[in-house]
Amino acid sequence: MLPKILSDRWISASLLLLLLSLYPNVEAFYLPGTFMHTYDPGEAISAKVNSLTSIETELPFSYYSLPYCKPPEGVKKSAENLGEILMGDQIDNSPYRFRVNIDESVYLCTTDPLTKEQAELLKNRARNLYQVNMILDNLPVMRFTEQNGMMIQWTGYPVGYNPMGSNDDYVINHLKFRVLVHKYQAQGDVVVTSEDGVAMVESDRKSGFQIVGFEVVPCSVRRDPAAMTKLKMYEKVDPVNCPLELEKSQVIRENERITFTYEVEYVKSNIKWPSRWDAYLKMDGAKVHWFSIMNSMMVVFFLAGIVFVIFLRTVRRDLTRYEEMDKEAQAQMNEELSGWKLVVGDVFREPCCSKLLCVMVADGIQITGMAIVTIVFAALGFLSPASRGMLLTGMIILYLFLGIISGYVGVRVWRTIKQSSEGWKSVAWLTSCFFPGVVFIILTVLNSILWGKKSTGALPISLFFTLLALWFCISVPLTLIGGLLGTRAASIEFPVRTNQIPREIPERKFPSWLLVLGAGTLPFGTLFIELFFILSSIWLGRFYYVFGFLFIVLFLLVIVCGEVSLVLTYMHLCVEDWKWWWKAFFASGSVAFYVFLYSINYLVFDLRSLSGPVSATLYLGYSLIMALAIMLSTGAIGFLLSFYFVHYLFSSVKID
Repeated sequence: MLPKILSDRWISASLLLLLLSLYPNVEAFYLPGTFMHTYDPGEAISAKVNSLTSIETELPFSYYSLPYCKPPEGVKKSAENLGEILMGDQIDNSPYRFRVNIDESVYLCTTDPLTKEQAELLKNRARNLYQVNMILDNLPVMRFTEQNGMMIQWTGYPVGYNPMGSNDDYVINHLKFRVLVHKYQAQGDVVVTSEDGVAMVESDRKSGFQIVGFEVVPCSVRRDPAAMTKLKMYEKVDPVNCPLELEKSQVIRENERITFTYEVEYVKSNIKWPSRWDAYLKMDGAKVHWFSIMNSMMVVFFLAGIVFVIFLRTVRRDLTRYEEMDKEAQAQMNEELSGWKLVVGDVFREPCCSKLLCVMVADGIQITGMAIVTIVFAALGFLSPASRGMLLTGMIILYLFLGIISGYVGVRVWRTIKQSSEGWKSVAWLTSCFFPGVVFIILTVLNSILWGKKSTGALPISLFFTLLALWFCISVPLTLIGGLLGTRAASIEFPVRTNQIPREIPERKFPSWLLVLGAGTLPFGTLFIELFFILSSIWLGRFYYVFGFLFIVLFLLVIVCGEVSLVLTYMHLCVEDWKWWWKAFFASGSVAFYVFLYSINYLVFDLRSLSGPVSATLYLGYSLIMALAIMLSTGAIGFLLSFYFVHYLFSSVKID
């Protein structure tokens, strides 16, 4: 029987189909981005360590920047993809060795006497709540703490701690690991995907143990360094309980020698391999997500009612009555026109900074396309968190190749405004350079700060040149090709002529931009709940994997942006304000203003642990990039829908 297969990457999907055609009796299941390892009892596995991270500083540092034990074979870095490097990950090997299904208590090493600089660095990392992120068989280590009678799940364990009422800091130097294993019995052939996404069929797969959970209880234990230095690495030591007394814990102090040990306990589990990531991906608050969607739908229906009234009761009524009149009545009515019909000779007048408008709309469409495709792929399981950095890598690749669409849209809008193709090359060039250029400038400033702090989050110079090469070798040429296609597409003709002398816009009591700025509150009401969960996943180190909810919210956001912009455009035309182009863009794009304000609110009230001007600068810099992307995306959606609305509206008017 041919089974159903869900691959985690589109590259391996076609290979899976080929393999299934060759192996009709294969048993298969979804493996989230990693090769299924089955281990023999006693088989050695080495854990890996990622960068040290903190929710207080948001500055990642290398694990071996602290005086930890190093593996006998030396420190070796694991291969990293583009997304991992951009996220500040630095995965190295570690001296922690696990022998499958063998419980043991092991000695690692005793450090040399701590220098003053090492002691101060350890204290600083402990007080800034830095976490050690360890990985075993591609599973991050997990710990549990009890707060207010509830068990809280965390990934990683702290470097150290500072007890209340004490002036001393204590280092975590003893780890009690709990490894959950599932006994696997081989049954025929299995289709699997390796860590690089290559699908394969394995015949006669061996039985053994699969690692399905990785937990730790961190302890601080004071040991006699003189006795411990007589031991060799991986020699057995007596297991210990985590001491509660501070005098039995290992203090961080100059000239102290720290002994590192660990225990391993294996526990059999009924959790199967495909479900082992469920403990990391489960997110509480499903009711909150549904509430967010229902709230968004109420906004959609409210605005849809307004649009319905505009189209069916106002616009359609006026157009029908106008078309039923004879020519003399039409001529008389032309002299008594009011509202939007008065701006018929100015509504398609070229706006100020028209080239910038074309560029921003084009970049917005490119960002929107990237977001939609990424969220759809993630919701279908193609971008698993087990494949670290693949989400960000996929977004960058998509953005690069969607340059052809942005070039086409930008030049097409430019041709429509100018009614000619003259100057399209400069529009295409600016389209390919505007948003990436702004992001590049912001990242360069932030990267200089990270370089100064010697953080692993700082991008190496080689990566800067790699990104520039991708930009100029892929995105720019594709944008120019898209622009060329835009010049050859059928032009959009304006349905009415534009007067030579612009019509004077009547004065209003309040600036129209206040209405435009206020309109952004409606799209913001659609996304602010999901925005909270996304910010928490980025800045508090939590996994975000409810992409199904996010896709629904994105769909509703697109509808709300279009409706808000359309209603605001109609309102401006009704008061004889023919300068609707930029207002249509910012009617929906102004949601970015509220997103940035909410980011500041989140920094002040939810990230109260974030300390120092450097951390705040990094946070605000990344928030500014996010707000700019949202502004371009939502603004482009609102502008294009408003343009087609205005074009349809005035194409139905027969005025000479």
